[in-house]
Amino acid sequence: MAVYHGPRCRQCRREGTKLMLKGERCKTEKCAVERRPFPPGARVSKRRRASTEYNLQLREKQKIRRIYGVLEKQFRLYFQSAAKSSTVTGEALLQILEMRLDNIIYRLGFAPSRSSARQLVLHNHFLVNGKKVNIPSYRLKAGETVQVKEKSNNLELIHSSLKSMKDVPEWLTVDKVKLSGQVVRVPDRDAIPETVQEQLVVELYSR
Repeated sequence: MAVYHGPRCRQCRREGTKLMLKGERCKTEKCAVERRPFPPGARVSKRRRASTEYNLQLREKQKIRRIYGVLEKQFRLYFQSAAKSSTVTGEALLQILEMRLDNIIYRLGFAPSRSSARQLVLHNHFLVNGKKVNIPSYRLKAGETVQVKEKSNNLELIHSSLKSMKDVPEWLTVDKVKLSGQVVRVPDRDAIPETVQEQLVVELYSR
């Protein structure tokens, strides 16, 4: 299973914004974007590259990929699936990404970041509809439930994440006592908090 293992703060610096790849750390003064607000690599450039239309589209695509922790080939497959949807392609793409198991666990507050959620799923700490699922990219549907396995109920990472969680999206419900959550419905664009311009990705793949 392919996954990015490089420095996560480098990804945020490259996009010039906080992608919240390290959870609560991104909200502190330790955040690399706060300490080094410039792209990784050479600090001084005599000649700046012009910001072309293609570059803007590419950067937005990379930004979305990095937020959700998806590699290029899988992201392209998601786009192809979204293009076949009856809804707006950009919105459908974000909906597919939001319904991934690792993202749902992050949104429910069981993990401080999507990368942590991915690791918890790979280590068999969650059940989906009462059955073990260890595939982070597993796509949930409305009405399905996610629950922490009984043997994993005392994991400090899960409890500390729940304590620091503020609000759960209105399209999800969470039970902090039973350590379970449910997908009420598929989120529409207004319910997805990521500040991205998905239309630029549509334009990029339509070239």
